[in-house]
Order: sequence, then C-alpha cells, then structure tokens
Amino acid sequence: MSKPRLALVQLAVCAKKAVNLANARSKVLEASKAGANMVVLPECFNSPYGTQYFGQYAEDINSEQPSESIRALSEMAQESGVYLVGGSIPERESNTGDLFNTCTVWGPDGLLLAKHRKVHLFDIDFPGKIVFKESEVLKAGNTLTEFATPWGRFGIGICYDMRFPEMAMVAARRGCVGMIYPGAFNTTTGPLHWELLLRARAVDNQIFTAACSPARDINATYHAWGHSTIVDPYARVLATTKEAEDIVYSDLNMDLIDEVRRSVPVYSQRRFDLYPDVAGTGNNSL
Repeated sequence: MSKPRLALVQLAVCAKKAVNLANARSKVLEASKAGANMVVLPECFNSPYGTQYFGQYAEDINSEQPSESIRALSEMAQESGVYLVGGSIPERESNTGDLFNTCTVWGPDGLLLAKHRKVHLFDIDFPGKIVFKESEVLKAGNTLTEFATPWGRFGIGICYDMRFPEMAMVAARRGCVGMIYPGAFNTTTGPLHWELLLRARAVDNQIFTAACSPARDINATYHAWGHSTIVDPYARVLATTKEAEDIVYSDLNMDLIDEVRRSVPVYSQRRFDLYPDVAGTGNNSL
C-alpha cells in the first residue's frame, strides 16, 4: 500500500467564523492537490482561542440539522477526498448547555468517523507569564477516541491531552499507528515542551505523532506557538514549520513501525509483573 501523505494546516484564525471556514476549505483543497490524503486542522480553527470566546462560537454537533462548521467540514472532506481531522471547535451540548472542546474526524465521503471531546482541560499558572483555565467554562470529555484509515488506526487527542502519556500508550497498545493532536500551545509552553512531548509520545510507543497549531497572531489575546510538527516512530522530526500560516507535509513510511519495534523490542519486554498494563490488553506482545 502506498505511503499516506499527511498534511497539517497551520491556519491563520480570526474573529470571523465564516472567514475561518472559507480559509480552512481553501487550505484543505490546496493540501489535497499537493497529494495529501490525510489533512489536519488546528485546535479552535473556527474561532479565536480563549475562554471568553467558547460560548460565543459554540455549535451543537449532534443536531439533526448540521451546524455551520460541521457542514463545512463534511463538505471539505468530500470535496477534497481526504481523511480530515477537523481540528477542534467549541461544542455546546443541546440538552445540557455544557461546553466542550471537540474534534471531529471525517472520511473522504464526508461522513463523520469520530468525535473526541478534550479529556484533559488546560488549567495552568505560570506566575508572571500566563494563567489559563479552560475548566472555568468547559467540561472534560470522558472517552478515548480512534478512527480507521486504509493505513491503520489513529488516536486523537487535543492539545493538553498530549501531556498525558497514558492516552498514547493505550492507543498504541490497541493497535494505533499514530496519534494526532490538534493543539494550541502558547509562547511560554511551546518552546519548552511542544516538540519534546511529540517526540516522547513517539519514542515511548514507537508510533507516528503529529500536532497541528494555529498560526501565531500577535494581535490576538492568545499567542499560539505554531511549529506544527510530524514525528516518526524513531522520534525523528519529519517536518515542521515556524509560527506563520503554512502547510506541513510528510509521507509516512508505515514500515518504520515494524522496523523500530524489531530493533528496540520494548513491546515484548514489558514487565507487567512489576507494573500495571494501562491499556488493559493483558498481552505482553502488544
């Protein structure tokens, strides 16, 4: 089977939802024309990122009549013929009014494959630098999420989910070949940990990892780090960029997963007599 070409769309996001959706469509089509068959949008791709914006831009993903962003994502995937990881949008649950930070995944036919609500909310406090508390307005999701492609299954996390190794470990032990993280680290946390975490999740689990950020807007209230990045199972950076709007591409050689696992066979060397199997597989060969 041919190598999948993964594209990360580091989108410039503004306060106008319709403009963001139109820009996202243009970039997804551009990536498809460049040969991508998997495309990723960033966290909060349809709105500015901030607790003050979530309620204003929130949409009901489960409504019988697709909301503006959901309809746009379905049409983007179908028009471009790609597997589309639709970044994330603020979601409002219709029966409770609760708000979530939610990623949707779409097949080339425009049908919804998966929905992931951010499991770990971004509550941090760097004295004198940045304080941010998603939990002031958002609820946390309660499920781990995977989706199938012709090249294997991929796990989904959103931004702060990247800091929790258990999520990637469970996905890998269940057979996922990669983890994809729409994310929006900032200019404090980004230079410290963005690439480090992606490479750590890759080397721990011998899988591909990718994180897609919005482009940085110095006039916004939140300054995204950018640097959307793709990492291989050896923890080598395959492709990255800086802070401006861009599309990052890489062809994923899926044979590398078996290669690295033969060379460094940690999957057969785990000691579940000494520590628990967080994936609950009960199989030391996985």
